[in-house]
Parts: sequence; C-alpha cells; structure tokens
Amino acid sequence: MIKRQTLLEFKNVTVVRGRKKILNSLSLTIRAGENVAILGPNGAGKSSFIKTITREYYPLPQKKDYSFKIWGKDRWDVFDLRFLLGIVSSDLQSAFASKMSGMEVVLSGFFSSIGLYGRRVTREMKKKTEKILRFLEIYHLRDRFMTEMSSGEARRFLIARALIHNPRALILDEPTIALDLHAQYKFRKIMRKISKSGTGIILITQNLQDIIPQINRVILMRKGRFYKDGPKATILTSRNISGLFRVPVRIKKESGHYYAFGY
Repeated sequence: MIKRQTLLEFKNVTVVRGRKKILNSLSLTIRAGENVAILGPNGAGKSSFIKTITREYYPLPQKKDYSFKIWGKDRWDVFDLRFLLGIVSSDLQSAFASKMSGMEVVLSGFFSSIGLYGRRVTREMKKKTEKILRFLEIYHLRDRFMTEMSSGEARRFLIARALIHNPRALILDEPTIALDLHAQYKFRKIMRKISKSGTGIILITQNLQDIIPQINRVILMRKGRFYKDGPKATILTSRNISGLFRVPVRIKKESGHYYAFGY
C-alpha cells in the first residue's frame, strides 16, 4: 500500500484573539486525496481553523510537541498556497459581490486578485477557464454579473476560481448557507463531481446533509477543539450528534447520506 503524502499537519495548535482562546490545542493530519468533513455548531471555531490555514490567524508558538505544516513545510508564501489549497468562503463571496462577470471572477484566480484591473489574460487562461466552467455546468452564465446570480450560482463560480490552479484539495466553508433546497441539491451534486475528479475535499459545515457519500472521514468540533475523529459511520451516530449540538436527534442513513430527525 502506497502511503499518501501529508497535506495538513496540525499538532497542539492554539490561537488566541484578544484574550480569548479560539482554537485550543488542535491536532489533525489530513493526507492528500482524503475527503474530510469538519462538523460543528456555530461558534465551534471552524472558520478560525480556516483562517489559521490561510495565515490570517497565527498560532501561539509552543515549546514542545508543536507542528503547523502544509505539505510538509511550516513556512509558506500565502500566494503559493493557492496551488495546494483552493478555498471558498462566505467572506470571499462578499468580496466578489459586485458588477463583475462570472468569467472575470474565475480569470482573476490566475492573479490572486479581486478583479482583473487590466491584467493580460492569455488564450491558455481563457481556454482553461472555459473548461472548468463547463465541468461545473455554469458556462452558460459566464457573462452574467455576480450580483445578478443566485447564491448557488455565484458559489460555483468561486469554486471554479479556486480550481484554476489544480489544487490538491478544495476547502469549502459552510458552502450551502443561504441556499434553497434546489440550490443545495445542485451544489452537492457538484461536490460529488469534484471529488470523483481526484481533487480532495475538506468540508467545513454545521449541516449534516452537506456530507456527501464520497466523504469517508468526519471530525467533530466544539468550543475550539476537535473531540472526535474517525470513519463516517462511526462518528455520525445519534449519540455523537446529539452531544455535539446539544439536542436529542436520531440519525438515519439513506443512499449514502445522513439525516437528523426528532428535533
């Protein structure tokens, strides 16, 4: 069996903002190609975890048994990270809420900018962008402004932008918030398509139904800590999810998806 390379390695990572400890001794290893979900309620620290990966937040240096590595390295130029990790968040969607076409949004990924600002776009860039837009089934929307799209359509353009550098993994932060049932269905279909293409998915969510069948590992997060981590079938139990959200639920599995009932 070939051992896959380590994509993310956190060991005893703690982050403090003001006087509050928002991440508390996090330890986690995610290997290349893994599909992982981090599930937790609001305020669990999920978004802070992403901001630590992107170097918006910096962990406290620890003297012993401390590690904070991406692809085996503990020092990265933030711009170089885009070749390893494509990140889609609601903060990013807010940044692109303007009269910018979907095509421009995706092309801006080549320059790590919010917009093109007169930059030279090559034929190869356009060709690759068009290929990704067809893959994500949004090519027909390429000339529409982001402000004229539904939330689900806009989110798919941000995914296209994140995929432009063929990242090792795609990090999705609460991807179905503000989406109606139809948009959620379409989005999860796209997530399955991406995972089958070979790009790893790291899903950050509070919604159990976002965990598509291709995700085989689930981590539960609460109060800035990871407190359960393992195979999906072992972690997504009535007892575990009731404890996580502090509400009595029954978990049911159907066609590879998990649903919560009784609350």
